[in-house]
Amino acid sequence: MTDHEYDVIIIGGGPAGLSAGIYAARARLKTVLIEKGAIGGNIVNAWAVENYPGFADGVSGVDLTGAMHKQAVKFGLEVISTEVTGLNVKRKKKVVKTPEGNFSAGAVIITGGAERQKLNVPGEIEYAGRGVSYCATCDGAFFRDKVVAVVGGGDAAITEALELTRFATKVFVVHRRNELRATKIVQERAYAEKKITFVWDSVVVAVFGETFVTKIRLRNVKTGRESEIDVDGIFVSVGSRPVTGYLKGVVKLDASGAILVNDKMETDVPGVYAAGDIRSGSIRQVISAAGDGAVAAVNAGDYLETL
Repeated sequence: MTDHEYDVIIIGGGPAGLSAGIYAARARLKTVLIEKGAIGGNIVNAWAVENYPGFADGVSGVDLTGAMHKQAVKFGLEVISTEVTGLNVKRKKKVVKTPEGNFSAGAVIITGGAERQKLNVPGEIEYAGRGVSYCATCDGAFFRDKVVAVVGGGDAAITEALELTRFATKVFVVHRRNELRATKIVQERAYAEKKITFVWDSVVVAVFGETFVTKIRLRNVKTGRESEIDVDGIFVSVGSRPVTGYLKGVVKLDASGAILVNDKMETDVPGVYAAGDIRSGSIRQVISAAGDGAVAAVNAGDYLETL
């Protein structure tokens, strides 16, 4: 199969990939970004991003990444919708494999981000899309005047709980600890919201339903006691893991599967970079992902000049 040849290939279309695309394309490098899903990454699920500089009143994830996408394309970035299935780095030209054919380039920037972790409990898979969700922004409107549960205690979980109060009559927040990990301002909003009820020191052990979810079973991690809550939906937000399954044995990964890089976003393979949530040590914020992407693109450009 004939390779499609570029200077730079970017794998992933979130803030890191779009930022890398802006810098690489603006440097007049022939650049393609490959993304299998929606352009924008996980942040498109955020109805309000309040900590990205320049937006005093906040901005939706869709609008923010949409503007990044428009800016990158204006400078000449090519965007292709397909899934990356492999990466060959055994020669000077790196080859990215996809169902649409192979793409080769002197430099590759991996910005594939992270995906939501699952609870791995009975009923979760069976009721996915029928009451089990991983995205409040995507599915919240389906639960108007319903009772729902959110599992997790970090920023993502509590932000989703607040988002769901726009639709649901009651939102249970189930957390395995007795305090939240979310930032203080997000916690304050959640504690002040009358629709939210906290269920502390508890984990979900099963999801039940008929056609759709009807209840969840909880276990108190301190007492071992089990109980059930009637809900119409459950939103899972218990962390994420890097999307690096196809990279094992290609670049060095840490214990969690994130890509190890130096301060130039270089992996252990010359000409291969990683940026954003997929890299080890990322703080998983839009601003840091965008910064990572810029660093990776600038250094990729410098690397190409040495070839």
